[in-house]
Parts: sequence; structure tokens; C-alpha cells
Amino acid sequence: MAPATAELLMRSRYSAFAVRDAAYLLRTWHPSTRPSALDLDPGTRWTRLEVLGTTGGGLLHQEGTVEFRAHHVEAGRPYELHENSRFLRVDGRWTYVDAVTAPRNSAPGGFPEP
Repeated sequence: MAPATAELLMRSRYSAFAVRDAAYLLRTWHPSTRPSALDLDPGTRWTRLEVLGTTGGGLLHQEGTVEFRAHHVEAGRPYELHENSRFLRVDGRWTYVDAVTAPRNSAPGGFPEP
């Protein structure tokens, strides 16, 4: 079953990053911004997610945003990704479109740069 809200999709995408499920991430990415492939770093360990706020993204909305902090460890060092992600419905299903990221170690799409 597809996530019913933008926040639920964001949470499921965080879980997909944690288990390195690139196929799910690509399936839930908006067609206009979806990359052709993802190379997820097996050395990144995602440790905690904090949802800071949402706008729209509910059962009756067509678009929404989710602001969050995703904590992770790379090479033994802790990092946090602070992102405000934008979501749109496509054929009734929520999709991730793009984001504004705050930390200097972040890349578009919500995954850390090498």
C-alpha cells in the first residue's frame, strides 16, 4: 500500500535509505527529478529521524513539504542531514520531488556526498 501522506512517504524513504533500497527510492521519486540510478554508500549507517514540521501533504492535498533531520554515521563520525523536502501526488500517489538541504555534507535527493 502506498503511503497516504507526504510525511509517511518521507518516513518510508528514510527507512529505504537505512536498508539501501534504491529501487524503492527511485520508484517514489517524481519523474521530473528522478535520477537514472542511485549509488547508496554501504558505509553510511542511518541512526535516527526527527520530523520537524509539515505543510500540506495530507489526505486531501496534492502537494506538501516535510522538514526533518536525519542522523547518520559515516566512518565513525556522526552527521545530520537537515532537509525540507517537497512532495507531489502523481496518479494518486505521493512522490518526492526535491529539497533544500542545510548541512554542508548533503547532496540533492537527501543522501550524503562521499
